[in-house]
Amino acid sequence: MQGTPGISRARFLGMAAAVGGAVALPVGGAAALTVGTAGQASASDGRGTPSRRGLTYRGVVYDVGDGETPATGWNLRDMRGDLRAVARDLHADSVKVTGDGVERLAATATEAAERGLNVWLEPTLGDVPEREILDHLAETGRHAERLRRQGAGVHLSVGCEFVLYVPGIVPGANVQERVENLLKGDFDPVLMARRLRRFTAEAAKVGRSVFHGRLTYAAAQDEDVDWTLFDLVGIDYYSSFRRPSDYLRDLAPYRRFGKPVAVMEFGCCTYKGAPERGGMGWDAVDYTKEPPEIKAGLVRSERAQAAYLTDVLAAFEAMGLYSAMAYTFVTRDAPHRPRDPRHDLDMASYSIVKTIENRPGHPASGVHWEPKEAFHALARQYRCARRG
Repeated sequence: MQGTPGISRARFLGMAAAVGGAVALPVGGAAALTVGTAGQASASDGRGTPSRRGLTYRGVVYDVGDGETPATGWNLRDMRGDLRAVARDLHADSVKVTGDGVERLAATATEAAERGLNVWLEPTLGDVPEREILDHLAETGRHAERLRRQGAGVHLSVGCEFVLYVPGIVPGANVQERVENLLKGDFDPVLMARRLRRFTAEAAKVGRSVFHGRLTYAAAQDEDVDWTLFDLVGIDYYSSFRRPSDYLRDLAPYRRFGKPVAVMEFGCCTYKGAPERGGMGWDAVDYTKEPPEIKAGLVRSERAQAAYLTDVLAAFEAMGLYSAMAYTFVTRDAPHRPRDPRHDLDMASYSIVKTIENRPGHPASGVHWEPKEAFHALARQYRCARRG
């Protein structure tokens, strides 16, 4: 079954951040963070037992997109080259394969498994009836189970931030309308929470029926999720702090559920100040202009992106979280234009590689990518972790 084209994850990410304050549903619970006599932060596993240091899985998000154009959409050749770089050059041991379209998801997951990567499969079909979303999940989950039975390391996420993706939880015919209603307060928070829990339970039931490995869900940081349904607590994490200890305190409440914590996404865009803007970093482009251009006053900085990724990754390592997936590997529809800073759309991209048009100004000519500083910085940390 082929998913219908939907909103891009980058755009969705910003919308989710925009409504965070309007729909805050705190995870609650006391922080499980303690500070040792030497001032080192340590984490507990939720049952009072100190957890080991270091992540179990380290990787990157790979979005299969929706195949919009031959130049920038998903294709088999590019996907294989990308995953070769993830395994060989980034030194990741895992990849989260996300997006819609069972064929693209399955082909990408299979390629990742064949390259020895641990696969985190996450279908994100949205803006269609619930039954279609659940059927899409079931088909994707069946493929995940086949890979698991063949010996691959596979986790299944039943979806991502349902409050915006799934119609009916919040009023609105599409993501844009749902965001507007959330921002205006045109929703019933109690009813929204009930509907979110109901659909999450349905998705977990479908996931369990077809997949027998570890199951999770990629929740927004303030979603109220019944984690008893899942094996892992999964969060999309975009907070930014100056002090490392603040990351530990911010993350500690997720340990209270007594389950491993998986960071399903973390990252920022590519300009000074982007880390502080988190999930709203994409809002650096003025789309009222034709062609769209970067808003005045923003300064490209690959260093800022790299520093944030390595800082927050170090916090995840210090807490001994289960996994962390950097968002995202590539964004082919946001080209880097070094000679034209006003139209350097890569500044508003979360990708760790920069997309270059083969013929600048002519997207139909095709694109290729080159590593950013973030790619090299993560590669160093991933390589050291694997050696250690």
